[in-house]
Amino acid sequence: MDAQFLPRKIATAEAAAKTDSDPPFKQLLSAVMANVKNPPRGDSVIYWMRMQDLRITDNRALAQASAQSQENNVPLLALFVLSPQDYIAHDRGARRIDFMLRNLRELKASLADVNIPLYVTSHAPRRTLPEFILSLLKKWNASHLFANIEHEVDELRRDIRVCQLAKESNIACAFVNDKCVIAPGEVTTKDGRGYTVYSPWLRAWLPHLTPKSGEDPLAAAARPAANPKSIYQNKIFGELFSIPVPEEVEGFALEDADEKERLSICWPAGEDAAHKILERFLYTMARYAQLGAVDPLSEGADSPTKNPEKNTRIGKYKDVRDRVDADTTSRLSPYLASGIISARQCIRATLELSGNKNQVVDASRDTGVGRWVQEIAWRDFYTHILALYPRVSMGRPFLEKFAGVKWETNEEHLQAWKEGRTGVPIVDAAMRQGLTMGWMHNRMRMTTAMYLVKDLMIDWRLGEKHFMEMFVDGDLASNNGGWQWSASTGVDPAPYFRIFNPYSQSQKADPTGDYIRYFVPELAKVRGPEIHNPPPTLADKLGYPRPLVEHAEARQRAIRRYKTPGQV
Repeated sequence: MDAQFLPRKIATAEAAAKTDSDPPFKQLLSAVMANVKNPPRGDSVIYWMRMQDLRITDNRALAQASAQSQENNVPLLALFVLSPQDYIAHDRGARRIDFMLRNLRELKASLADVNIPLYVTSHAPRRTLPEFILSLLKKWNASHLFANIEHEVDELRRDIRVCQLAKESNIACAFVNDKCVIAPGEVTTKDGRGYTVYSPWLRAWLPHLTPKSGEDPLAAAARPAANPKSIYQNKIFGELFSIPVPEEVEGFALEDADEKERLSICWPAGEDAAHKILERFLYTMARYAQLGAVDPLSEGADSPTKNPEKNTRIGKYKDVRDRVDADTTSRLSPYLASGIISARQCIRATLELSGNKNQVVDASRDTGVGRWVQEIAWRDFYTHILALYPRVSMGRPFLEKFAGVKWETNEEHLQAWKEGRTGVPIVDAAMRQGLTMGWMHNRMRMTTAMYLVKDLMIDWRLGEKHFMEMFVDGDLASNNGGWQWSASTGVDPAPYFRIFNPYSQSQKADPTGDYIRYFVPELAKVRGPEIHNPPPTLADKLGYPRPLVEHAEARQRAIRRYKTPGQV
């Protein structure tokens, strides 16, 4: 394979296996257990906010930090550190960074309302970030540091180092489970291993949601208490209120003003926006007139109802969730990925919707509510995999037997896929939606991923990287899980011989053709079955490209290469 075409950041099989044998996630938990127990009172308590917990409501680390500051009778300070080298390492795109900054500005104002400063600063190089954090803790004479756990290998190792440095300085650290409804390591097989197949994992996960012994895993964490107004007179802490959130991060700026405005309309910032989008999914159902061009907060045409089995999006979800020619999903993924709303809150909302007074979550029911909770559960599942089997964040296939599959090195095909010029209408519509909105329906993510890997035989890691760079909701665990599923290399994967036919997928997902016509204007006037697979003469007439490959032949090539990895 051409060196310039190789995906970056692929660890060796040996390094991945070694990391799997002693996951940094478990090392962090051990470091927290060995933490300082009774530090000096100090002058402050620090909450360290990360990219995945951009909210005040139902934020466990923030709630614990607030409680500690109240107990110590000292101010609570919030900290956010921009780390451009981490964004590069994790393939963060400008859209995700812009979304983050917009939400940080909302949060700074909301926290200031309760006299809590949010100090947003930047640091490089990333390898010295632990020392930088400790320097701030010392500057502010902090007794405690609280943060929610990030599950990527690099971030876990960083936090382990922070624990070590803090312990040496007699500062207490608490790293808290918040992203997952149920923490990694709590849902295990009988022999104590993490599950690698979703269905049995789900059956084991569900009982953990039921309150036991007075503890409710779905309970909302308390909002932070207000600091005394006297904090504004503090020479060190008072000035933190006036330090603004940067407009951009160098190297991650959205240069196109139209794109910046479009994304702010598609994905408005703030917790209030996230809550309204959730309510819209739970209580109204309407087909949107212009796919991808409407405000997600716009009112539906139907009257609100609290019966989830009637005219609601969630009520229809079981039957139409794979349709892309109608507004069938919650569109909450950007808000869940950035932690602007918690997964716990989403599940609590379904209990309230169904009037379930026993607080029993039944995701096994074949209903819209049940299916949607299952989709939320997938987020937990893939994060559990990331934490317990860190090889997946090291560029390795979970199934090493497929590490030797021979990939194509066709730069023209890769670029055509990225730009939506493959000659397969449903693939091109989906890729252009991603370019336009920074988001794509999950069925289309599966379809486009399968096409890149199985039809074009291009390394799945190149597609994984592109999605992370393109999407507002880029999340390593979910993105990697989806790509490895499509590539048949991950946990609970599609069998290698299961290869989506993009034309039949198109007919199922977009039977009206409205989705294709909207995002592929070359085909805007095409009606009938030809919208899914235009004949060559029609494609040529309309200026639409012919298919890059013939699907039946590409399918046989993929099966052959997967069946005998290492051979062409």
